[in-house]
Amino acid sequence: MRDLLPKHLIHLAAACPFPLYVVGGTVRDFLSGFPCRGDWDICAPGSEEALTEAAKACGFLVRAVYRRTGTVKLEDPSGAAYEFTRFRSDRYVRGEHTPAEIFFTENIADDARRRDFTANAVYYDIRGDALLDPLGGIPDIHAKILRTVAPAEKVFGEDGLRLMRLARIAAQTGFSPDKNCLLGAKKNAALIEDIVPERVFAELSLLLCADALHGDAAAPYRGLCILKETGVLAHILPELWEGNGMPQRADFHKYDVLEHSLRCVLYAEREVRLAALLHDVGKPFCQKRDGNFYAHAEEGTRIAEEILLRLKAPKQVVAETKELVLLHMRDYNLAMREGKLRRELLKNYALLPKLLALKQADFSACRDDLSPAPCVEKWQHVLLCMREEGVPFTLKELAVNGRDLQKAGIPPAQTGKALEELLLFCAEDGKRNTHDRLLRHVEKKFAHTMSAKDE
Repeated sequence: MRDLLPKHLIHLAAACPFPLYVVGGTVRDFLSGFPCRGDWDICAPGSEEALTEAAKACGFLVRAVYRRTGTVKLEDPSGAAYEFTRFRSDRYVRGEHTPAEIFFTENIADDARRRDFTANAVYYDIRGDALLDPLGGIPDIHAKILRTVAPAEKVFGEDGLRLMRLARIAAQTGFSPDKNCLLGAKKNAALIEDIVPERVFAELSLLLCADALHGDAAAPYRGLCILKETGVLAHILPELWEGNGMPQRADFHKYDVLEHSLRCVLYAEREVRLAALLHDVGKPFCQKRDGNFYAHAEEGTRIAEEILLRLKAPKQVVAETKELVLLHMRDYNLAMREGKLRRELLKNYALLPKLLALKQADFSACRDDLSPAPCVEKWQHVLLCMREEGVPFTLKELAVNGRDLQKAGIPPAQTGKALEELLLFCAEDGKRNTHDRLLRHVEKKFAHTMSAKDE
């Protein structure tokens, strides 16, 4: 493992007056045969002051020191980041993520027992070039098992965020929680409600991108299944959970509403997995209110926004997810006329790659059908025809600009609206995108505005 370490970390270990260890996911992944992620968690039976002094002497930048937890955030001369934590044991108030009391120690076994899973409690002694395994984590890694460092009910009862970490780590590694681990998570599932929503959303986001680490396409689905099995999903996304066991039309769907949503994530590209998870979140609401799913895209847009605001998701994520949920059923029955579809493609051009990816995932998730979705094929064909015709999709591609319109008599306040009208005008026929043709159209369309200006 020493060959994987940054040279600056090796120099720091040599400069410390105590053994310096790498611990956690990096060691676990090395022993699993996974590529090194460069995620450096380091620890030692020494103080943060001594570590800071050695780090500065080695040219490290000390970003932050947290004396209560014995934590130091570092950056080496190459820009690589590290988090150092002093050996310690913790006492928690049930369910709270932050320890109520911290006790520093020089005992590596005590430090290991404050962690979550044995697979994350294997230490690599940098200077001694040796692995230390106080809790039997190496056999668990080889067996691809997630086992808690103490009785599972205690581990999850101490920190509710570990419920999310269980699903995320299982997704990323392909490890399976053992029976006791799952049972402890189920008994403590409600404790996830004690965790601040930002941390829950951060873990959910990592889970949805779990395949990014080791290339396992099924990783996010596997993690979601663990959230479902432990019951945690019911607490973080109760609106989605309402679809558990809710049947759908057998001629279209092989799975109930919840399982279909999880499978949509399985088949979705990384950029649209959050929208894939929430795309049918309006179905349970509509079924209970109306006895059908007819308005589920519209209701789902509202519910998805409520969920993401509750989870403190970034504004851009909320806005984009809402729009994808709203549009995912557009032309699902292939009944939209080409003229209307052309305008639809133009209006949603910026979002189109993600929308088509979501539509394909939705289609595949119905019956595990990987063939091209008919709606996607239709939209792509019309889009290709529009491009071949030279249809402008952005204002920059129009043969006129705002200055041209103002010279023609369009008031400045109406220029934006007029340009948007010209884009829609060209959507039906790319040959319309000429300077003279566009000016004639805008003069006719906005004649009343121009007359009012003259008066």
